[in-house]
Amino acid sequence: MAHKRTRRELAAAFRWAARLDYHEGIANHFSAAVSDDGQEFLINTRGMHFSRAQASQLALVTTADRASDPVAQNVDATAWILHSFIHRNVPRARCILHTHMPYTTALASLKDFEFLMLDQNACRFYDRIAYDRHYAGMALEPTEGERVASLLADGKDILFLANHGVLVVADTIAQAFDELYYLEKAAQLQVIALSTGHELQLVDNKTAALACKQWREYPEAAELHFAALMDILDIESADYIK
Repeated sequence: MAHKRTRRELAAAFRWAARLDYHEGIANHFSAAVSDDGQEFLINTRGMHFSRAQASQLALVTTADRASDPVAQNVDATAWILHSFIHRNVPRARCILHTHMPYTTALASLKDFEFLMLDQNACRFYDRIAYDRHYAGMALEPTEGERVASLLADGKDILFLANHGVLVVADTIAQAFDELYYLEKAAQLQVIALSTGHELQLVDNKTAALACKQWREYPEAAELHFAALMDILDIESADYIK
């Protein structure tokens, strides 16, 4: 099985997304580049439930295949458009995770909302979030893929999609999943805090920037987190590696 390690890590990410209720039916999509230039990548196949993901079932495609019929490649059409253009146009996006996680999507659906520096987890994302304020329907046209990819061109790692969901990009699967996990945790806290109706005590920009730097320099945090998640799967759901 080619790209065995990447396949297993991506399958583990799908399994844990299902366990944490980040999934939605058989929609949403994760991908990971396997070529040096990022043009060749693994992605979930059409109809695959995240909870049943297996390493060998992931589709191997290239950005050059965009002109092909995605159904013929056994890949969801919107996944094809979004991931192929981001992998092609944003080289640092070695892994792309797209979900409609409930708390993050709830915040993305608020008018003119910007992620609040409300707690330590939120500070992790200080000055790292881009916003697509205009929902334009499903990403079924190449122009939409180009547009969405362009929103990540200035170095942002998180993209809030208005009335839709979120995109997270990172250099590794472990890093991307760690980001996704803490983003939803921070979003959940914000929804709860906003629901109280009380005045919020926000972290000032200087402190938020410091905490963000500390988060990003914390040694091997993402790798250790993801390794622990894979260890659990190895005991409880080892068929993900097949």
